[in-house]
Amino acid sequence: MSQKEIFIDPITRIEGHLALRALVDTATRKPSDVWVFATMFRGFEVFLRGRPPEDAIHITSRICGVCGASHTNASMHAVDMAYGVAPEPLGVVLRNMAFAMTDALYDHPLILNMLGGPDYSELIVKKLTPSVWDDAQKTDAPHRDIHGFAKISDIMSALNPVSGKIWQLTMKYSRIAREAGVLIYGRHSHPSTVVPGGITTDLTNAEYLLVGYTYRLTKLTAWAKFLYAVWQDLVWFYEERHGYRDQGLTYKKHNMVSGGLFDDPEAYSSLDGSPEDFYKNVDQAASKRGIKPGAFVNGELVTKSYKEINLSIMEHVERAFYEDWKGAMPIYTEKDPEGNPLLWGKYDVAYHPWNKTTIPKPTARDWNGKYNWAAHVRFVWKDGTITPFEVGPIARLTVTAYQPNNYGSGNGVLKVTLPRSGGADDLPASVVDEMDLEWRAPPYSTTLQRVLARAFNVVVDVASAWDNVVKAVELVRNGRVKTSRPWTAPSRRTFGVGFTEAPRGTVRHWVVQEGGKIVNYQIHAPTTGNVSPKDKWGMSPFEQSVANTIVTEEVSPDQWEGVDFVRAIRSFDPCIACAVHLQVGENKIIKKMIVR
Repeated sequence: MSQKEIFIDPITRIEGHLALRALVDTATRKPSDVWVFATMFRGFEVFLRGRPPEDAIHITSRICGVCGASHTNASMHAVDMAYGVAPEPLGVVLRNMAFAMTDALYDHPLILNMLGGPDYSELIVKKLTPSVWDDAQKTDAPHRDIHGFAKISDIMSALNPVSGKIWQLTMKYSRIAREAGVLIYGRHSHPSTVVPGGITTDLTNAEYLLVGYTYRLTKLTAWAKFLYAVWQDLVWFYEERHGYRDQGLTYKKHNMVSGGLFDDPEAYSSLDGSPEDFYKNVDQAASKRGIKPGAFVNGELVTKSYKEINLSIMEHVERAFYEDWKGAMPIYTEKDPEGNPLLWGKYDVAYHPWNKTTIPKPTARDWNGKYNWAAHVRFVWKDGTITPFEVGPIARLTVTAYQPNNYGSGNGVLKVTLPRSGGADDLPASVVDEMDLEWRAPPYSTTLQRVLARAFNVVVDVASAWDNVVKAVELVRNGRVKTSRPWTAPSRRTFGVGFTEAPRGTVRHWVVQEGGKIVNYQIHAPTTGNVSPKDKWGMSPFEQSVANTIVTEEVSPDQWEGVDFVRAIRSFDPCIACAVHLQVGENKIIKKMIVR
């Protein structure tokens, strides 16, 4: 067997600092082994210890310069629980409205069109797969009456960086989304108005805020219709005409988790009380989220419970650059606040995030040993099953689609009606009209289905924003304009867990506090689990997706650039990256700027 090594470091246009090594059989064009790994340590969990929990809400937003509000919100939920405080209903609505804009409707289009989009642009397709480009020039776009591009090649040209129409429109509409969110958050990407039990947004002129927000939402409604039509056509073209249907497959049976998003104002507000009561009743509130919490294990939706997901998350460091803390650090709790054993008693409780301690231990990279700065994140179920799992738009939509929700009966189909919208002067007139849009959960997650799910997620987020605008107007009209409740830190030890959904997937924060000081804090960004190293329970989604990708480049193996592999990776969670790799040694620093 002749092998070709493809080594890409860094992978650009992606959140975080990632690299990829693949050994590819040149005859089958498929990898025989894969490593995808994080190359940077940051240490937020370390320097949060000893600080007031409310500080974590603002410090953890600095984890990301794009979706900082996702970490703000996960931390906010964790601290709400640890303090036993919840906002007034209008505070919940304002939290939902702001997040829908500054993270969801700002970030999803940016990921689709500016970060992942160039992989399907004329510049890349014409260079690496010229036969695909030739076919695109001949193929009518099925939804051309909606998005206005006559041929598939016209869409590809519009995705060219800087000069392409879609690229340019993304700049404009992402700015509009940020403007709407900043009306509530005060700034982007690090919200300044979020506090335990509420939000400090000035509502002296609530009408101005709601009008300004709604004006921008009407524009984004037209934009969502346009985007979904564009990506429906690109996915159709690659799947139906060019054999890309199974590229980037993760698991043939779903292993997925969603933390849920968009709290119901009355249900979440009712959680106000003691930390223990907050935890006891959180499932009732979480079940009413617009996007649902839940977990699939080996193809079965085993739980819809926020609390059961918390009990099931395990993290270890066998092949990651950290010291195992078991036996060296304290166990803060063996059970949740209701007395249920962590990890269902099926695995050592030391490896639940409430008990995990981050102890970095950099060593030389070993492909058969430690090679990754991301730890192993696994799902431990009641029956003893332990498995890697996937998070992201396709996971949260699939989890939502298989239970009753605002957009479906639980049969695997989501249907959204977006209202008539104005202000689409730079979009086709057709997107102004009311439109019914549909998404069907696919049987498994692939590169293109992950992209299509992200496009439909924009549709769902617009619909959720409208739902919350209506609720805000009703609350203000009825004089219910309070947003926050006072909070104090319990002197006893209490625990909090916060789940939310970043554009890239489930964000999970855990806090242990005592007397207003953080005793322990743990963070799972979406990428933490998606890029975690392989172990005896299997490959992470990133590595699995590359392992199930075939090279389609129409050049000799010595010229392969790995475009199919980075398409698979970027379909999960690309974001702005600095694309700088530092290698330190012999008193010199080498900086590599690579664009792929």
